[in-house]
Parts: sequence; structure tokens; C-alpha cells
Amino acid sequence: MKTINQTFVSEFVLLGLCGYPKIEIIFFALVLFMYLVILIGNGVLIIGSIFDSRLHTPMYFFLGNLSFLDICYTSSSVPSTLVSLISKKRNISFSGCAVQMFFGFAMGSTECLLLGMMAFDRYVAICNPLRYSIIMSKVVYVLMASGSWLSGGINSMVQTSLAMQLPFCGSNIINHFTCEILAVLKLACADISLNIITMVISTMTFVVLPLLVIFFSYMLILYTILRMNSATGRRKAFSTCSAHLTVVIMFYGTICFMYAKPKSQELPGEDKFQTSDKLISLFYGIVTPMLNPLIYSLRNKDVKAAVKYLLNRKPIQ
Repeated sequence: MKTINQTFVSEFVLLGLCGYPKIEIIFFALVLFMYLVILIGNGVLIIGSIFDSRLHTPMYFFLGNLSFLDICYTSSSVPSTLVSLISKKRNISFSGCAVQMFFGFAMGSTECLLLGMMAFDRYVAICNPLRYSIIMSKVVYVLMASGSWLSGGINSMVQTSLAMQLPFCGSNIINHFTCEILAVLKLACADISLNIITMVISTMTFVVLPLLVIFFSYMLILYTILRMNSATGRRKAFSTCSAHLTVVIMFYGTICFMYAKPKSQELPGEDKFQTSDKLISLFYGIVTPMLNPLIYSLRNKDVKAAVKYLLNRKPIQ
């Protein structure tokens, strides 16, 4: 019975930037500002895509889904991070850690699929413009988005349940801002080979596969653009793809840097590397969702027009 009791953990402790009290205050103000920008920027995009008929297209439907996803993803972890930074309360309950892990993994998986769907949408729009309305009908793109959300949720449910069923008989201190799955698995005192296998399958399905769709879609788009005779047509085609491509590079760039780096860097006691991992995770979890609406709106006339339309609307008497 003693052995069983040792494997039970009622809560975890998230270290965050423990040991850097002066940086924590600056970090709190910075994270709070970025979180407010995320809520406002993505909220405006969602409202615009709903109320402006000019944005009732597959591209903006996916963009609205991406904005809603970013709000959900950051809201699952940022508020608790802000509380820990200002109040020094770093503990999180076992169930709270599981919920945070579920939402983080689900939103990450869904975003990978949505970015792949958006690349396919751009491919059809540029390479098959005459058949675009048939291929990307409302039923099709709604099913594509729904499938992304459902698949991401199922994937996260499997990964989270496998991780939280493990025995944690050692330390309950997570050297991270959030209950990130790899950080939690390091605390398990049991064989995690099944977790590793499912994580590899998940990576191939939700990271590599969408990345291949994005790569080949843009190769075909580039080939089509280079064959265009009109310089205006080429500029317009590049303009419609540049925002999405920028988001893809930021999103996958941070993922690859986080999970594809040499294992030799993950040495015990190397606080420098652990701190850099946390900062990169913050970039992935907060900075990218903050930049998404800015990237899509700054170079998009339709989004700018929708925002102006919403701001100029008179309230109904």
C-alpha cells in the first residue's frame, strides 16, 4: 500500500522563471499586454468574419477558426501563468494540469491541420480558380474544419490520458510555465515507451502530414504563378499566400526548434538551455497567436475594410 501511495501526486509545481524575480515583473507586464492583444486582435477577426458578407469565403472561415483556436489555446495557460508570476503561487492541481495539457495538445494538433487545410484552399484558388466554388463548397470546408477540431481533440485525449495514468513517485516539480506533456513525462517513474510511440505516430499524423500538404501545395502554387503572363496577377497571387506562409514558418519553426534539437543540449543542470526552452515555448504559445491577426490584417484589404465597417456601424435604436 505504501508503494501505491507514493505514486499518487495531488498537485504539481510549475517553476516558470523561479530564480529571476526581477525578470518575472517585466514578464508579467509583457505577457499581460500580449494576451490582451491576442483577445482583441483575434476577437475582431472572428466578429468581422461573421458579420461582414465579404468575408464569407473558405479562406476567412478557416482564419476565423484559427483565431478562435488561438484564443482558446492561450486562455488555457496564460491566466495561470500570470497568476504565478504576480502571486508566486506556482502549484497546480493534478486535474488542472490534465485539463491544461489536454487543451494545449488539442489546440496545437488542430492548428497543424487547419494550416494544412488553408494551404490546400490557396492551392485550389490559384491553380483551379474555375472549379474553386465547386471543390471548396460550404459543406466541404465546414467538414474540413470540423474534422480538424475533432481529430485534434481525439489525439489530445489519447495523449493526455496515457500521460496522466503514469505513476509519479519522484519529484512533482515541472520545470516549465505550463503542464507541457514532455515536461510531465520526465517526472514519471515508469516505462514511457508507449507514450513515445504514440507521440511519434501523433507527430507524423498532425505535424509531418500537414507540412507535406503545405509544401506540395506551395510548390504547385509557385509553378502556377511563374507561368502567369500578367505581373498584376502574380503580385495578387503572392499577396494572398504571403500571410499564410509567414504564419506557417513561425509556427513550424518554433515547433522544430523545440522538439527537433539535439538531445545533447538537454543536459541536467544546464539551466541556460532550460530557460531558453521556456522562452521559446512562450514565443510559440503567446507571440505567434498575437502576430497571427496582425499578419493577416496588415496586408489584407478585405480584413481592413471589414474592421472599418464594424467600427463605423451605428447601433440600432
